[in-house]
Amino acid sequence: MDYKYIEQLLERYWKCETSLQEEEILRMFFSQEDIPATLLPYRDLFVYEQSEKEIDVLGDDFDQRVLGQIQEDEPVRARVITMRHRLMPLFKAAAVVAIFLTLGNAMQVAVSDEDAHQVKTSGASIDKPQEGLSVAKADSVLSDTLQHKIQPPVSTITK
Repeated sequence: MDYKYIEQLLERYWKCETSLQEEEILRMFFSQEDIPATLLPYRDLFVYEQSEKEIDVLGDDFDQRVLGQIQEDEPVRARVITMRHRLMPLFKAAAVVAIFLTLGNAMQVAVSDEDAHQVKTSGASIDKPQEGLSVAKADSVLSDTLQHKIQPPVSTITK
């Protein structure tokens, strides 16, 4: 038997030039029992496609079963986000920065008051700044001393 027409259809099938009727002819041909050995490798392609068409994977009640498993009582609504909610992280960050600046300022004042107290009790003269202090601290100690009219203690160490 001459299978030239089937071979031509296969060539056109691989080039995607066949019509739906010609593809159906190929499916019918490969679903037969006696196929030549040269065309046997192509049989699985067309038989598989035909057998998959016949298998009904999803039943008629598939949609109802899926919707029954979801059990969605009320529809999901979109949340409204106000400007206050959008800026809340920014407000929190600003509050943290303000707390750190306030604590830092309080520590700076406490340390500078402690340095001023050390300068007052060390017996240093008002006219010359203490070694190790900056000029600004020495000047502020000097102005604090003059404002309170505190006389520096007289040095008891004599040479």
